[in-house]
Amino acid sequence: MNSIFWLGAMAVMLVIEAVTLGLTTIWFAGGALAAFLISLAVDNILIEFIVFFAVSLLLLFYTRPLAAKYFNKGRVRTNYESYIGQEAKVTEKIDNFNATGAVLLDGKEWTARAEDDRCVIEPGKRVVVKRIEGVKAIVAEESEVL
Repeated sequence: MNSIFWLGAMAVMLVIEAVTLGLTTIWFAGGALAAFLISLAVDNILIEFIVFFAVSLLLLFYTRPLAAKYFNKGRVRTNYESYIGQEAKVTEKIDNFNATGAVLLDGKEWTARAEDDRCVIEPGKRVVVKRIEGVKAIVAEESEVL
């Protein structure tokens, strides 16, 4: 009877993994498989749960980093991540105190703020994008970056 439970648990976890593709429940599906195999030999639910948790945790801690490394190998950075480190042209005076500023970045205008709150950057200057916060590009003057 326990064997059917473990097969069902494994099936549910595999379906969830197939839908999400997040490498979250696959480790527990492996634990359910181990518990299923144990349930064929031993009819003790406590031992089966111990095996389930032990194998799931071992798989999670020892194989997940390797899987994440190889599955994310060809990961494409999102648009905003690709802007970090790029140069931009200041189109509106960047002044954090007055909450003003804009840059032209990859042909698009972005609201911008200086990385250093005391820094005021005049239009026409070249800046480097340090990070993106929400819809604002946080920039530093190119001469400050070098």
